[in-house]
Amino acid sequence: MVSGIVTALLLVLFVAGWIRLWSPKLKPELDAAAYLPLEEDASPRISGETRR
Repeated sequence: MVSGIVTALLLVLFVAGWIRLWSPKLKPELDAAAYLPLEEDASPRISGETRR
């Protein structure tokens, strides 16, 4: 009984999160976040230098 309630609650939370992410209000923010890995860093690093 309890496991069924937990499963249903998790399903509802998942669907609510999915609906929220497909909201048109968040599109500009999510598009900007999607391109972050493709952008160059502002300051060039020397080879072998690690980011702190």
